Amino acid sequence: MKPDHVSTSDIRSAFSAAMSAMYREEVPAYGTLMELVARVNDETLAAQPKLKERLEATDYLDRISEERHGAIRLGTAAELSTMARVFAVMGMYPVGYYDLSTAGVPVHSTAFRPIGDAELKRNPFRVFTSLLRLDLIADEDLRKAAADILAKRKIFTDGAVALAEKAERDGGLNKDDAQRFVSEVLETFRWHDEANVDAAMYHRLHDAHRLIADVVSFKGPHINHLTPRTLDIDRVQALMPDYDIAPKAIVEGPPTRSCPILLRQTSFKALEEPVSFRNAEGIWEEGSHTARFGEIEQRGIALTPKGRALYDRLLDQSRKIVRPAADGSNAREYEAALAQSFAEFPDEWSAIRAQGLGYFTYSLTAKGNAAATNHGDIDALIGQGLVQFDPIVYEDFLPVSAAGIFQSNLGDGAQQEFVASPNQQRFESDLGMKVLNEFDHYAGIEQASIDACLRALSKQDAAE
Repeated sequence: MKPDHVSTSDIRSAFSAAMSAMYREEVPAYGTLMELVARVNDETLAAQPKLKERLEATDYLDRISEERHGAIRLGTAAELSTMARVFAVMGMYPVGYYDLSTAGVPVHSTAFRPIGDAELKRNPFRVFTSLLRLDLIADEDLRKAAADILAKRKIFTDGAVALAEKAERDGGLNKDDAQRFVSEVLETFRWHDEANVDAAMYHRLHDAHRLIADVVSFKGPHINHLTPRTLDIDRVQALMPDYDIAPKAIVEGPPTRSCPILLRQTSFKALEEPVSFRNAEGIWEEGSHTARFGEIEQRGIALTPKGRALYDRLLDQSRKIVRPAADGSNAREYEAALAQSFAEFPDEWSAIRAQGLGYFTYSLTAKGNAAATNHGDIDALIGQGLVQFDPIVYEDFLPVSAAGIFQSNLGDGAQQEFVASPNQQRFESDLGMKVLNEFDHYAGIEQASIDACLRALSKQDAAE
């Protein structure tokens, strides 16, 4: 990076702030949601001083108030590969592969996010990015028509592409270019109320799946939600009506726990917004479209493959007892089934660690910093009070939760069934790169922290 270049984290922070300001203006309820989340987080920290102490010790406290994730839906391989180049300028890279066809949503996805610890603590902005699966549209004529419509649109400004190319060529951007880059890229995510299709085509796409209509019918992939992070999602869910926000019926993900795991999400219902369609005479006609909503998340510990297998089994088990209805009519029954099933998952950090269900970072205690010994493995060192451990925050997403949010906004009548058809190889080919395996990534972070503890103790031992 040249001396006058702005760091990718600073560009990402500027873009996240600009996106939040734009979405607050476009969807005022998002601003209300932010106020509610800030209130709940402050109350939670005041009531749980030990939680605040550990968040401060691990440098997670400062990032929480700025934490966001967004979601976009793209239509073509070219859009996806260019988006990857744009996000790389912000230090965001594809992590994980998600096949949402298993939940009746015709997309597959990845999450673009920072991957280094320092970058995450600076600004953990993430964008869940989905690519439409045209191959899942059964109607061949509609599939071809959708492909033709998408081929004609241009979702990036010339300035955005030129500045991404300049960043690739020069290894970064200076301050003025970075500001222009943020402004140009923001246009890709802006809401457009004039459709690219006439009303008849919109309804054909809509009947195939509402999400297909959302992706194909408009000039660009408007951001469809931004998500702040809360420390108590149940409290936010309970308070949303007091703020004139109607929450979805259930919180997606695992049940309420003392030791949060993976990710829990809720949202307010998608907005029905006015849009215009041009008729055959070239006259704009009024219509409506439902796509954008507000979402809140609570993040827990990243689970190991063993922990994730247990999570998946228990979630499946609960849904065999009660399958949650999109309209929320059986919400209480589902929540009870969820709590019953997840009683099997340990709810103490020590037990989660001992059973190898979650990833942790390790650090020296005050006693460890003063010690002059390196005898024993990490478990022995913990037992001696020389090393402590903290859960690694799960930075990624859950396909079932994401699909649950989609379906709750679409309604029971909109749920279509697609044959599960994961195709990571095809997705990575369209993307132009491999996605990072999140399990390997978290395991690497954990092992690096263990190695750092052992090195520090060895140096102290040698110094004696």
